[in-house]
Amino acid sequence: MPDAAPLIGVLGGMGPLATLDFLRKLIASTPAQRDQDHVPTVVWNVPQIPDRQRALAGTGESPLPALLHGIAQLNVAGATRIVIPCNTAHAWFDALVAASPAPLIHIIQASLDALEAASAPSGAVVGLIATRGTLDAMLYQPHLKARGIPFVVNTPEELDSLFTPGCYAVKRGELERGGKLLEQAAQRLVERGAARLVLACTEVPVGLAHIASGLQAISVDPTQALADACLAYWRQATQPPSTLE
Repeated sequence: MPDAAPLIGVLGGMGPLATLDFLRKLIASTPAQRDQDHVPTVVWNVPQIPDRQRALAGTGESPLPALLHGIAQLNVAGATRIVIPCNTAHAWFDALVAASPAPLIHIIQASLDALEAASAPSGAVVGLIATRGTLDAMLYQPHLKARGIPFVVNTPEELDSLFTPGCYAVKRGELERGGKLLEQAAQRLVERGAARLVLACTEVPVGLAHIASGLQAISVDPTQALADACLAYWRQATQPPSTLE
């Protein structure tokens, strides 16, 4: 039986604008000459998934049932790989992998691969700008430590006054306000020695891009890293087999 045609499933809606940002980056990164050269996707962009930060804080319902439903729908649609353009949702990654016939591409692994591929001095400190849920769930920190990469994170006060209101401003469509708050949160990390930034919340690249922040120049964008991983999979899956001579 022939293998299924490669199809990227996108478990989105967290938030909707971040999902669209991922799709835009996937399209922009594809060296297409015509429509048919682009990576095929099927998108579950349903924003009614319960809030991930509140769930991890113990103040809201678990998003897992809704996430599992989205995974099931993408598998029914024929996805051969699934991605989640939301860092915090990866707190439930193992449960989603266990429920999905289609393998999932991990945004954090893709991001750290991109970080290591970027030119930076050996031992350079990384600023990890992320939701409280992502930080509390330790989604990035053990992987950074395992790779010997030193890092700094925002203080609880900075999360409360800068990052969290900035993140939710982007979700509301207040991109100017959100971008400025998120830039301030990132700047605090630079002031504490960060030479590179990992924008480990998919609202952050949207906000910083809107205000044309200069901090983008030293940043690794996990949304872009995820798009690049999808493109690499697509190329590998559609590459014709080499001809033996």
